[in-house]
Amino acid sequence: MMLEHFDPNDIQDPEGARRAIISLLNLVEELASENRELRDEIQRLWDENNRLKGEQGRPKVKPSKKPHLPGTTDHSSERERRTPKPRQRQSKIDRIQVGREETVHLDRTRLPEDVEPKGYEPVVVQDIRITTDHVRFWKEKAYSASQKQSYLADLPAGYDGEFGPGVHALTRVLYHGVTTSEPKIVEFLQHVGVSISSGQVSNLLVKNQEPFHAEKDAVYEAGLRSSPWQHIDETGTRVNGVNQHRHVVCNPLYTAYLTTPKKDRFTVLDVLTNLRPRIYLLQPETYVWLQQARVSESVVARVREWPQAVPLDEAAFTRLVEQQLGDVNAQHQRLVREAAAVTAYHAQQDLPVVQVLLADDAPQFKRVTAELALCWVHDARYYKKLTPAVAYRRRLLEQFQERYWTFYRKLLAYRQAPTPEQVPRLEAEFDQLFSTVTGYKGLDERIAVTRGDKASLLLVLRHPELPLHNNPAEIEIRRRVRKRDVSFGPRTEEGKRVWDTFATLLATTQKLGVSFFQYVYDRVSAANQIPNLADLITERAQQLNLAASWEPA
Repeated sequence: MMLEHFDPNDIQDPEGARRAIISLLNLVEELASENRELRDEIQRLWDENNRLKGEQGRPKVKPSKKPHLPGTTDHSSERERRTPKPRQRQSKIDRIQVGREETVHLDRTRLPEDVEPKGYEPVVVQDIRITTDHVRFWKEKAYSASQKQSYLADLPAGYDGEFGPGVHALTRVLYHGVTTSEPKIVEFLQHVGVSISSGQVSNLLVKNQEPFHAEKDAVYEAGLRSSPWQHIDETGTRVNGVNQHRHVVCNPLYTAYLTTPKKDRFTVLDVLTNLRPRIYLLQPETYVWLQQARVSESVVARVREWPQAVPLDEAAFTRLVEQQLGDVNAQHQRLVREAAAVTAYHAQQDLPVVQVLLADDAPQFKRVTAELALCWVHDARYYKKLTPAVAYRRRLLEQFQERYWTFYRKLLAYRQAPTPEQVPRLEAEFDQLFSTVTGYKGLDERIAVTRGDKASLLLVLRHPELPLHNNPAEIEIRRRVRKRDVSFGPRTEEGKRVWDTFATLLATTQKLGVSFFQYVYDRVSAANQIPNLADLITERAQQLNLAASWEPA
């Protein structure tokens, strides 16, 4: 607005000149940003035009610039977040399980006559043996004349069809643990002497996985019970060529994967209940939720006339909404359904209710749990996305980012040794930092957004167990992305469930320090020497005490 009446001849006071120059700089930034967007759009239209004419668009060549240099599109904050630590070499010997020992002697014929024995020096060498174990079983056969029935001895546990537990375990580990494609698994097994087809490998990976599905469900339930807070994130995936979404829920003891067609708030509730049928419930909490969502009082009054404190399934509640709120807009209908679904989730007792979700600021994660903790690293990415065109603005941004990460490290220090005296000091420092006004419009708007998220960003002051970032969930999501690059995606609902199950078991065994191969072999051979993963999670949770700040004083 100042620029509409701007006349250089009217500048008499320095303050007025400063405000005018700041306004002009903001206009420069806006025009530079709009120019970049327009150039990208023009290039996209050129590429689309060339494609329609049967030609090729501009090739996508990744820049050779390092991610932390200006002008790149990498918005990672890992360099700023991490505090450099001196590198310490760790011995591998202590982690290697020695299977046998062998003494190697000197060749005396090649040594001088006066050599004297000085004992032995240990050297640990790692090696692997790949060999087949083809067995011809002679199964005893008998016949009962009275029953008119033949009887045949069963094969030992783990021998199913034409293959033994070694093939069963190795196939699963190569596919799910090493992300090897099915054709390459077939090639490998054939190279070492196993006669197997691609169809048989597919069956080994997909069919008869119920024991693993059951253990995955037990792992998820134990993981939800192990702490009142959980990381959550999602990424796109495909099932038989159709776009879907893969969700990850985790904490330091486990990781669970679930794939769904959507990613809305209903889906988040489905994920937190392990995809159980949806239930709806109307209680006082429902109306508090609707008030926060700004649903009109007339709609709320109608809902109060419905059956209260009575759990309703999907079909029954949908009929209520259609019959009683048919004249209400779709948004308010959805909010009523969400409020009742959230209330039912909080009231159910089949699964532990998550108290805090640690996530990014996507809308589907909000108002699902009692509190939402936001990721500082995700918030910092918005500052990294600012691309000021003026050098002075770049310096303002860099200076603020330095203060940002200085405050972040103070929160890290608080997590290591929390005391009540630090809480008001850190809250005041947050208010001071995120009340900064620089005159750079884009930066000031971003600072105001962060200031508005104060409660979610500083939840760690009440619950020091909470991490400050959601990197654990994002790292687990990358597993799915890497597997998608190799195998694209499952083709059936059965295959989708198998992917989720074994991704869960793989990530959880790694967090628990259990060999994934030994775990799978233990289960398929029915040895059952490795404890249930759910029991290990429960045991470790007692040691870590991830809910200390939730316990009564």
